[in-house]
Amino acid sequence: MRVGHVVPLPGRATALLAVLLLACVAVIALAVACEEEEAATPTPGDTPTAAATGTATAEVPGITDTEILLGADCPLAGAMGAVYATIPQTVEAYFKYINETQGGVCGREIVYKVEDNQDDPAKAMEVVRKLVEQDKVFAMVGSLGDSPHPATWDYLNENGVPDILVSVGSHMFGADPEGHPWTVQMIPSNRIEGVFFGQYISENLPGKKVAVLYPNINQGTDHLQGVKDGLDPDKNEIVSEQSYEVAAVTISSQVNNMKNSGAEVVTTVASPGFTAQAIKQADRLGWHPQWMLSYINSDEMMFSFASPELLEGAISFQALKLAAWTDEPAVAEHYRLMSEYGGPTPSNFTIYAQSLAEVAVEALSRTCDNLTREGLMDALESIKDFHSDLFIDEVNVSFSDTDHTGLQTGKMLRATVEDGKGKWEYFGPLVEFK
Repeated sequence: MRVGHVVPLPGRATALLAVLLLACVAVIALAVACEEEEAATPTPGDTPTAAATGTATAEVPGITDTEILLGADCPLAGAMGAVYATIPQTVEAYFKYINETQGGVCGREIVYKVEDNQDDPAKAMEVVRKLVEQDKVFAMVGSLGDSPHPATWDYLNENGVPDILVSVGSHMFGADPEGHPWTVQMIPSNRIEGVFFGQYISENLPGKKVAVLYPNINQGTDHLQGVKDGLDPDKNEIVSEQSYEVAAVTISSQVNNMKNSGAEVVTTVASPGFTAQAIKQADRLGWHPQWMLSYINSDEMMFSFASPELLEGAISFQALKLAAWTDEPAVAEHYRLMSEYGGPTPSNFTIYAQSLAEVAVEALSRTCDNLTREGLMDALESIKDFHSDLFIDEVNVSFSDTDHTGLQTGKMLRATVEDGKGKWEYFGPLVEFK
């Protein structure tokens, strides 16, 4: 008989064979189904895998069976990079710690790709498009810069890309969860901070004339409006409003104008470099007002930008344990993590950055059963009263579909000098920015 030649069978034999074949097919199909069900059912306590969660990883940008790709655009060089580049560096170091000690999140390593936005809107738009369209990031996490971010947030929201835990203080980034549902702010609104500064001045410095120094961007105009809203006009008057371009080389003329106005108190949301320049110029003029500095200045580096003696008595705001508290267990652990996982030298800014990264990991860990962009936003909005060990007591972050700003409580700081060295010290009650 030739290979491949089929010998016809009698009718009954053919029917019997057909029945046997159908039975075999059914048994094989049942066995395969059982194996698939067993594979798809996670063992309690195991990290869910892509198969277990039912996530079609090929259909979710930035998600593979082994990685979660996150992106950010931040100033990494130049004057702003010198101040703030440690923030994304810290976030990356903390993600490395999570990868090496916990295997990442949802059984996947976190990959963090940061592009330099050069503190420039056009450059920010260029690198964000690259991260989204070429690199295919799952989400943008911790982008930084009040100058560049207005150029990118519409694009990210129109394309349904999570734009979360942004380090930008302009009020609009947390105030429009309906119109911009994909953007979530980590830091407090500079407008609300300005309101509190105004209230503090009227309660504690009645009768003093006030000047406001601010950059000519949304962050600055927010601060100005907040101070106006917070001041009691029967107790204090704004006698000078001085704006400057963020690309300016000097703000000497603005400082001269504030002095000549007779101002006795100055509030500012200027970046640390411009703030230090203003304080030193005022000293050269023999003018020493009460300085009230936005939380973006509340770092130890200010004492190297301007001498401790010139900063003494300046008031700022913060919600975090301070890097100088090296005996505090959470701060000591922060130093260890930065040393072991390639982070920068600890500062108040790096402590903030680690708390941001902790919130990001918390949100991702709640997304394992729905590892999609929508799932990430739902998970983030489910976070209530999250407390990092790096927050001061009573400070928590919460989110919802109607509240997209994280840190909204904190305390005042005052710059003091001890043995010729400057340091920040908390004072006063807890303040809630609502």
